[in-house]
Amino acid sequence: MYNTKAYSAASATSPLASDTIARRDPTDRDVQIEILFCGICHSDLHSVRNEWGGAVYPIVPGHEMVGRVTQVGSAVTKYKPGDLAGVGCMVDSDGTCPQCKANLEQFCPNLTLTYNSPDQHKTAPVTYGGYSDSIVVDERFVLRVPDNLDLAGVAPLLCAGITTYSPLRHWGVTKGKKVGVVGLGGLGHMGVKFARAFGARVVVFTTSPDKTEDALRLGADEVVVSRNADEMQKHAGSFDFILDTVSANHDINAYLNLLRLDGNITLVGAPENPLEVSAFSLIVGRRSLSGSSIGGIAETQEMLDFCGEHNITADVEVIPIQKVNEAYERLLKSDVKYRFVIDMASLKSE
Repeated sequence: MYNTKAYSAASATSPLASDTIARRDPTDRDVQIEILFCGICHSDLHSVRNEWGGAVYPIVPGHEMVGRVTQVGSAVTKYKPGDLAGVGCMVDSDGTCPQCKANLEQFCPNLTLTYNSPDQHKTAPVTYGGYSDSIVVDERFVLRVPDNLDLAGVAPLLCAGITTYSPLRHWGVTKGKKVGVVGLGGLGHMGVKFARAFGARVVVFTTSPDKTEDALRLGADEVVVSRNADEMQKHAGSFDFILDTVSANHDINAYLNLLRLDGNITLVGAPENPLEVSAFSLIVGRRSLSGSSIGGIAETQEMLDFCGEHNITADVEVIPIQKVNEAYERLLKSDVKYRFVIDMASLKSE
């Protein structure tokens, strides 16, 4: 084992603070990565404050990492020191279940999340995430990062990117489709960029009229203020697919009624309270409502390669790690366009 600098929270009410954690020495299948940038996901905040339950402290969050390979094990074939690499929301799975064999590791019943999951290697009680100098990960869960993209903007692709890319791909969003994106935050702005790159006609739904200019800049063809019933009615029965990124409570039936025959809404936001769905909103037009999390490793690599080809990155605000607690407070107020990313070089001054 070796020690590395990190930022951790000691309890649900403690601020994140400088710490030292243990990492395992690379095994023959492992890749050691110096972390250059790490995105801040809203789930980091939920986890640190134990809002979803089950947090084990100290907790080192972070599952949107971009860095440079510093060491590889003897059996590693895909990476060498100096390569750019990424790590997302998961770092291990059983590799034998039907889901793993179908390249859907995110649904493995024995999935190991990047942080706060039981550590299969027994280096610590749980896994520690990307708010740290370095990480050691099984080669199977390391991703190639295109070298033509801004690395800070790449980091959120490892969660926000794949979370929106996967359902758009799954439901066949292509040229000529009409796609809605509900909400224009960390997830929504990526949904707009991907849908536009796939060739779809993109309509953003927002409760904030002042987001119109930014939505158009990001690639939307039209912006609808969802509180305006007349604007909503104009689009009734016309969408092939709607990506719902909103985590606040909202009327899902208003969006179901915008779908055409066999249209689908996929939820990637997670409202605190259950959504009330009218059966008739689904029955009329044979519409469907589904959910999606992240993607498997193969699909995440596909997404990164697509981003390299189309020059797609997240819109980010880069911060030093010393401002992470301030960033969490701003995140609660949605005061960021559109993701915070930590420049991990700032950790060296701790």
